[in-house]
Amino acid sequence: MKRASNPRNFLLFGVEMLIAGALLAAGPAMPVAAAQSAPDNTRTNKGDTQKGVPTADQQKMNPTDREITRKIRAKIVGDKSLSTYAHNVKIITQDGKVTLKGPVRTEDEKAKVEAVAVTVAGSTNVSNEIDIAPPKS
Repeated sequence: MKRASNPRNFLLFGVEMLIAGALLAAGPAMPVAAAQSAPDNTRTNKGDTQKGVPTADQQKMNPTDREITRKIRAKIVGDKSLSTYAHNVKIITQDGKVTLKGPVRTEDEKAKVEAVAVTVAGSTNVSNEIDIAPPKS
């Protein structure tokens, strides 16, 4: 004959009920979106809507352009002296021509990112449209 109830199941059920009760008593969580500030590159991204301006979705998918972009990105991300902003700069390669866009923290970072792109693609093939982000407040 099988037992209808197991004491271990009752114990687990009791613990689950205690946890659920504690969570309900704590009340609703504070909405996260209200506490966050707007991203600081919103105005920069609006400039991408102009006609003729290269955007990240225009990255060519041919092997040569992808390899150029991959090499530049690997060197930038590998440089740990650069900020996260610099690591995330947009690299758009179209027919061997590289456009760099987005914010970085300093003029030095802007120059370093451009120098990396120039070593990979050549000085006549790089357009630097990187901006300096406002300091953190």
